[in-house]
This record gives sequence, C-alpha cells and structure tokens, in this order.
Amino acid sequence: MNYRDRDALFLALIMVGHHGLVFRNVSSTTTPSMNILGIEGGGTRTSVLLIDATDGGEVASFSTGPGNLQLLSGEGLRERLEEIRDRLPTSPNRIGIGFAGVRSEGDRERLTSAVSRIWPGIPAVISDDLTLALEAANWLSSCVAQVLLLSGTGSCCLGRHRDGRLVKVGGRGHIIGDRASSCDIALHALRAVVTISDIHADWPRLGTDILTFLQMNEPESLIEWSMMASKSELASIAQVVFNAAASRQDEIAIAILDRAAERLSKDSVHCAARVAAPGESVQFVLNGSVLLKNSRFADDVVERIRKAWPDCEILRLETPSVRGAITMALKLDGGAALELKMSKNVIDETAAWRPVSASPTELRHPKSTHFSELPLPEAIQLMLEEDATISAKILEETESIAWTVRQVVRAFSEGGRLLYCGAGTSGRLGVLDASECPPTFRTPPDLVQGIIAGGHPALWSAVEGAEDDRTAGASALAFRQVGKNDVVIGISASGHAPFIWGCLSEAKQRGATTVLVCCNPAYRDHPLLDGAILPDTGPEILTGSTRLKSGTATKLILNLISTLAMTHSGKVMGNLMIDLNPSNTKLRNRAVRIVRELVGVDEATASAALEEKGWVVREAVEALSPS
Repeated sequence: MNYRDRDALFLALIMVGHHGLVFRNVSSTTTPSMNILGIEGGGTRTSVLLIDATDGGEVASFSTGPGNLQLLSGEGLRERLEEIRDRLPTSPNRIGIGFAGVRSEGDRERLTSAVSRIWPGIPAVISDDLTLALEAANWLSSCVAQVLLLSGTGSCCLGRHRDGRLVKVGGRGHIIGDRASSCDIALHALRAVVTISDIHADWPRLGTDILTFLQMNEPESLIEWSMMASKSELASIAQVVFNAAASRQDEIAIAILDRAAERLSKDSVHCAARVAAPGESVQFVLNGSVLLKNSRFADDVVERIRKAWPDCEILRLETPSVRGAITMALKLDGGAALELKMSKNVIDETAAWRPVSASPTELRHPKSTHFSELPLPEAIQLMLEEDATISAKILEETESIAWTVRQVVRAFSEGGRLLYCGAGTSGRLGVLDASECPPTFRTPPDLVQGIIAGGHPALWSAVEGAEDDRTAGASALAFRQVGKNDVVIGISASGHAPFIWGCLSEAKQRGATTVLVCCNPAYRDHPLLDGAILPDTGPEILTGSTRLKSGTATKLILNLISTLAMTHSGKVMGNLMIDLNPSNTKLRNRAVRIVRELVGVDEATASAALEEKGWVVREAVEALSPS
C-alpha cells in the first residue's frame, strides 16, 4: 500500500485512546479541503506533514530543527511552531502533534498552550513522539496491547493496552538509561577495547576500527574526545561495531551486540508484562535506526521476543512516525476545542483539586495603583505598612497552626516525617526551612524535606510548566514513599498550583496527614485537607507578586511550625538549641556558650567536654551536669 492509499485508509481508522485522551469518531464524509497537520518533534529534527483528507494527498512535507520540549525554551518553542506555520501553504483544519520530552501532564499542557497561540481555535491533540510511532502502526484487532521497542540514538519501550493503560520502560538518557541504544553500544565498545588493551597489552582490532573512524592516531586521543563528544557523535560509533560484527565476525563486537539484543528483548517483554496478562496477544512494534538499519541484529531481537512471549505479532515500523500524528488528528471530532480530552475517571479524580475561587493575592491593591510613580520614601513606607499587617492575620490562624504543630510532633515520635511541597517562591521557602533543620536541631536530612515543582533546577530559575503538573506532584510523593506517619504540607500563595494538589492527593491516598498553607481562605473545608492555615493577607502592593506579603507570611508560618515542633520534640531547653550541630567556628562558639549557660562552667571546661563528646551539645551538658 502506498502512502496515498494509506492516508485514505486513515479516515476509517478508529483506535482506542491513550494518555488519558478520548477520541470521538470522525464522520465518514469529509468536508472539502480538510487539511490535517501532523508534527513530530525529535531530538535531531522536527518532521512536518500536511495532507488533504479528502483524497489523502500530501499538501506539504518538510523538516526543521530539533523538537525536544525539554531542550526548548518558551521562546524557542514558539519560534519552532511559528516557522512551521509560516512554511505551510495553507492553514490546517486539525492538528496532531507529538514532541520528544513530553513526559508529564504539565509538559502536555505547555505544548498545548503553545499550539493554541500559533493556531487559535484549531482542534488539536497533543502527545509525545513515542505515542506517534505506535499510532503510525496498524494495531491488529487480535492484539490487546502494543509495545513500541525503540532503539536509535536513545532507547526505550512504550506499552499500551486497549483499556487505556500506558507503561514506559527504559529511556532516561545515555548516562543512566537508554539500554542497548546506539550510545549504549558505543560506550560498551569503547570500554571493552580499552579494558582489553590494559589487560592484554594489545590494542584490539575493534579499537583500530574506532580510531580509523574517528581519524585518530592513538588510543590516548579517545580520552579527550570521549569527554567532549556530543550524544550523536558518541552514538555514531555503534555503526563501527555493527560493521565489525558483520564483515569479519569480530568477537568483541558480537559479544556487545549479543548483550544489546538481550537487553532490548528483556525490556520489551517486561513492558508487555506490565500492560498485558500472560497468554494475551501483544503486538511489538520495532522502531529506530538500530533495529531498522541492522536486520541481522533485529532478527536476533525478534527471535528472543518470540521465545519469551510466544503469543505475539511483531511489526518493523516503516511508516514515518509523523504519520501517527495524522492518525491522531483524524480521530478528533471536527468541533473539538484545543484541549486535553480526559476520560471520565480522570475527570472524576481531578474535580477535587480544581481552584475553588479567585485568590485575594491576585487582586489589585487600591493603595498602590500609582506605585511606580511614588517617591522612594513613600513607597518604602507603604510596603512596610502592608507587611505590618501580616502578623495579625497569622494570629487569626493560631488554632490551625497549633493543631499542625501537634501533628508534626506526633509524626516525629512515630518515625514519620514532615514534607513541604510547593512551586516557585512557595517551594523555595519550603526547601529553605527544611534545609535549616539539620544544622539547627541536628536532625537527619530526611526528617524535614522540601519538594519543589521542577526539582533541583527550580531552586534558582523558573521551570516552565512545573507548577501546572499535578501528576509530577503525585509522583514526587510516591517516590518519597510517603506513608501514614508522615505530615505533608502543601504551600501555595493562591492555593491554585496543580502540583501541590497532586502532592496532597497522593499523600491523602497513602494515609498521610495533609495540610495546606496558603493565603486564600476559600480552601478552609477542602475535602483533601486534614488541616489548613489560611491567612488572608490581601492584595499585594505589586499586583500578583506573591513573593511579597504572601511570601513573608509563608516564611513566618513555616518558622512557627518547624521551630515549635522541634521544641516540643525535646530539641530545645529553655530558649537554647540543645541539639545544635556545630559545623563551623561560629556554631562551635555558640555551642560553648550554650553549655556554659546550662551547666555554669568556664569556657575551657565547656570546650573540653564538647571535644570529648564529638561536639554533641546535649551529651556535653549531660556529662557536666550533677548526677
């Protein structure tokens, strides 16, 4: 079947949804000039295909730069999509798009938002590049599940069941993942030849092939090259391995490829086992240059898969993955808006975390409407006057704060933890408070934890879409293995950040105590919360800038929770930090003063006791105290 016939057939294809997406049937009659746009964003290029659905003919087909969402800034993504729009001869009526790096709900929402700005009002479906490859394959009706086995520069498996379940195995980049990819094969080849050379004092023939390919004169040249080589440059060595195995049966190359085939087959079968029951028929779809350009190697992988999963069909994908984007777009209802169509179970699950009302923090402050024009002394006075109102607002939450402190004390006594969860400024404040507990109270680093949307990079820079990723919040709590003895505090100025609701929802399901700290009183009786600390700090002087009053209120509240919880857990004597961790000169001097104050000894005696007890203040005090 040629591509033109295939495109016509696409109109009749109705397949089960995925990624929580629901598709409705497309009418058998298509309006004239129904142009369907498919876009596949990959690590090295973005493929674009525009077809006329009336006859399946190509209207436009071209490639442009990389389309990995994780590597594109907001401006870069906009420019990539604008370039595609400007190169099209006509506007599309529907769009299917999948980008590499679309890993989460937040990523899909970010791509959705970008597409809606470039093609406003055009129905579209958003996915990732792996799903496009599955959509490009003809899902056999006899198979209850599909597994995409991809091995190119990187590698991974994506499995889906007809009931909508989706599982990913592998991937994660060439440093810690991408098993049996070109990069992985190349790395094993490089390590093998240098190891053999070190052991036998003889440079192997495969090593010579690699040096020749790289135009190097000696093995030592590989050191600097390996440190500077890009992922694609590294991956290119894999073909040297394939050539050596095929042309002269090189033993090292054969061993490396045998190991790679074993890993690929195992990953794909493990993926199948997570989406299908034993005995159910599974369609394995092979894709990527490693599998499609090396037939003998692919045959080996296929044989291993068939042996491990006898009831299967195996397809080597020859159709470009961008055709999968066309298939997805064809399954959209012509009147659908640009949005993620969630299945009913997802709608039911998310209903409980949607924003309950507008936040006072987003309103415009009547006293600062001319803030940019105020003389500096007046602006300073206005800001400080507003800050002066914060303490009274927090005092109104005394009962809720005290309840929360008691829950944290209980958690500590039962082996539980305190986990702060937030995005942006709120997340950073949680991480800050958590990081201060080990030096102040000599707590283990995991007793009080800060979780910020977007992870480590978000500590100093904005991570686009992180705040909106509810699924990432749930995953963060799952991977921290939150349980019934823990207290999870979501922090959000407005209370609207989906990330924290993912955290709180997961925590609630796991039996943890859930608390919200925010400046929006409307969340007082939210069903996912066991407690809530909700001072109404009102509008910000700089409208919507919640790092101001809201941030100050949050910092004060976290100070109260952690300090009082530690105090009532026996970490404070009087007003002295009995479990201080004296990790520097300043803190050691403070430790000496604490010991002298509590026991009434001179500096030399206090210092000697601390030295003897490893600078554990409590033990030094106990050693010097009368029995």
